[in-house]
This record gives sequence, C-alpha cells and structure tokens, in this order.
Amino acid sequence: MTDDDVQRAARTRARILDGLARAERALFTRPAPKSARAQMKFLRTREKGSTKSLAARLGVSRKTVQRYLSGASIKPNKRLREALVQETESEWQPQVRAQARQRAASSGGMVISCRAYFGFGPEGTSDAGRIRDISVAVSASHAAAILAAQEDGATQSDLHDAVAEAIADTYFRQAGGGRAGLEVKFADVEWLSIAF
Repeated sequence: MTDDDVQRAARTRARILDGLARAERALFTRPAPKSARAQMKFLRTREKGSTKSLAARLGVSRKTVQRYLSGASIKPNKRLREALVQETESEWQPQVRAQARQRAASSGGMVISCRAYFGFGPEGTSDAGRIRDISVAVSASHAAAILAAQEDGATQSDLHDAVAEAIADTYFRQAGGGRAGLEVKFADVEWLSIAF
C-alpha cells in the first residue's frame, strides 16, 4: 500500500466520524453555546465547577479559563476555539443524543448518503468499480453495529468496515437477496452524510 493509498483511507475514515458527529448535531433541540465565555461556563458546569480540570481538558492554563469566565478575554486563538467547539458539542444535550442513538439502533435505522468508489465486478462490465452517488436506509441492526463500534472507541478502520458492510448489504446485496456472497470495495469517499 503506497503512502497515497494510506492518506486516502485516512480521509475516508475521518469523513465517517464527521458524518456521525454532524448527524448528532442535527438533532439538537437548542443551539449549543457560541461565545467563548458561554462555552467556558457550560464546560465548567460539566466539570463540576472546577477551573483546574477544565483547563487541563482544554490544554490551557487555569488563568486563561478564569480570564474567559470573567469576560476579560473574549476572542480565543484558533486551537482554543476549536477545542471549545469540540468539547461543547460533545457534551451538549446528551439525552437527546442517547434517545436518537437508541431509536436508530432499535427500530429506525439510519440513512447513509455518500459519493464514493464502489467496485464489485470485473473491469469492462456494468458492475465494474466506479464512483457512485448512493443514498440508502440501513437497517437497525447495521445502525446498532456502527453506533456500538463508535461508542466502544473503535478505530476508524473498524468504523469504515462497519459502514462499508451496511451499504454493501443494503444496496448491493439487497439484504441477502440474490447476491448474498458479493464482495464490495468501498473507497475514495468524496462526501458522506448520515441521518438518524
């Protein structure tokens, strides 16, 4: 595997994690705090009022946290701004997120839309590998496997395999229909969107 192939696979896997994060953000019933001060206040409540543990979580000094909480500082640098957004969104509305995950894993499934390379047949045939735009509603069992893998801290490779299997089974194999043993290659994801 060349360096280019490794980088392409890493970009594909990162798109899966981003797709899951976007799907969760779309479920929020209220917008997450936007200002640095509001984000700091919210995260401090999650840290049970401890500015020391919040500073460690964000990778800044305790004094920096105190400056944002008091309003003395209002515009964070790029790294801190990204950390604040990421940490706030990861903690925002956990019950809404949990209910959506439970619904997707038990009965609703999820919809995966993507533009990627799919290949499952020899070159020169209509089944030859090519870029395809696919939007497919995957079953609750596949959704449960994807969400469980993410919650268990699965590697991006494991998530890639779970999403590839869900798309292959639902779209190409038609849930065990006439193409039950079909092997599908899923690579070069240009974009990916997931909805619960």
